[in-house]
Amino acid sequence: MSSSKQPLTAEPYGGFEQGPIRPPSEANSLLLRVTRNCPWNKCTFCGLYKGQQFSRRPLAHVLEDIKTVQGFVGQLQRKDPVDVDALSWSEQVAYYAARTWVMDGCQSVFLQDSNSLIIKPQELITILEALRSAFPQIERITSYARSQTIARMDASDLASIAATGLNRIHIGLESGSDAVLVRVKKGADAHIHVKAGIMVKEAGIELSEYFMPGLGGEELSQAHAQESAAVLNQINPDFIRLRTLALPDSLELTKEQVAGRFKKLGDKQTAEELHLFLRSLSGITSQVKSDHILNLFEEIEGRLPEDQSRMLKVIDTFLALSSDERILYQIGRRCGVFHALADLKHPSLRARAQQYVEQWMVTPENVDRICDQLMQRFI
Repeated sequence: MSSSKQPLTAEPYGGFEQGPIRPPSEANSLLLRVTRNCPWNKCTFCGLYKGQQFSRRPLAHVLEDIKTVQGFVGQLQRKDPVDVDALSWSEQVAYYAARTWVMDGCQSVFLQDSNSLIIKPQELITILEALRSAFPQIERITSYARSQTIARMDASDLASIAATGLNRIHIGLESGSDAVLVRVKKGADAHIHVKAGIMVKEAGIELSEYFMPGLGGEELSQAHAQESAAVLNQINPDFIRLRTLALPDSLELTKEQVAGRFKKLGDKQTAEELHLFLRSLSGITSQVKSDHILNLFEEIEGRLPEDQSRMLKVIDTFLALSSDERILYQIGRRCGVFHALADLKHPSLRARAQQYVEQWMVTPENVDRICDQLMQRFI
C-alpha cells in the first residue's frame, strides 16, 4: 500500500451560480459568477457581503456554467421544448438566465462578483476565450475590479485580458480624497486610484469610475468633491457614475452616524456638494451617468465638457426652489413619482407627491430623515 499523501478533495461542482449584484448598465447581461463575495469587505459604507467569505470559483466550474448556458441558449434559439419542472434548482437558474439573455439578444456578459480580476490572469483569459467561443455574437464583457488589484497587475497581463475580450471595467472610486478613503476603510488611496485607472485606459478597456456623493459627510464634503474631481481629471474615464450615499441600519458608517462621529448630508447639502464636484471636472471627455434610483437627479447625464453647464443648471434649478417645492420634489423623487425637475409642473404627478407629503406630515425639519427611510427600499 502506498504511503504517499492522497490529494485533497476538490470543491464539488454545485451547479450554475449567480451572485447578488451587477451594475444597472448590465441589466440585460448574462451574469457569470467567477468569484464569490468581496476579498476586501471592510468598507464602512457597504454591507452587501458582510458576514460572507470570499472565494474563487474553480475554473472548471465557471467553464461548466458556460456550457450549461450554451446548451439552454441553443434549445431556446431552436425553440426546442424544455421541461423546466424536471430541471434541478441550479439548472432552472441557468435556464431562466439564458431565456432572459436570449430575449435581449445575447450581446453582453457581466463577470461576478465584486472583483473578478483577482483571479490568475491566465484563468480569466481562459474564461474569456470560452465565452467568445461559445457565444461569438457577444459585443461586451464587463467586470467589477478594485483599484488595488489592478495596480498590482502586470500591464502586459491586462493588455492580454483586453485582447481576449474584456471590454469594460467598473471601479468603485467612491472618493478621491485620502482623508475620506481612510475614514471609510476603502483600502486604496488617490494615487492607487489614478494608477489603476490609467492602466485600464492604456490597456484599451472602457472604464467606469463611481463617485459617491455624501461619503465625506459634513466635515469632509468640500475635500471629497474637489479631490475626487482632481483624481478623475487625471484618469479621464469613459464613464463617471454617480451613486449617492445611503445608510441602512446595519452599516458601520451608520453606527458612526448614530454616535455622532459622522454627520450625513441632507439632500440640499448633497446637491451643493455635487455641484462643486461637477464644476471641478476639467480637461476630460468622460460621460457622466446618474443611473441609479438613489440619486436625487436622474437627469444629470451628459458628456464633458459640452454638457457640463446643462448638468449644473439642473442643480441650480433645484437649489433655487422654495423650501416647499424642494420638499415636494424630494418626496416625489424618493417615491418614484418624479424623474426630472420638470415633473413638478405636471398636475397629476404633483398631486400624487403632495399626497405623500401630507400623509407623512413632511416638514423642512424631517424631510431628510423621511427621505433616508424611503431610500432603504433601494439598497
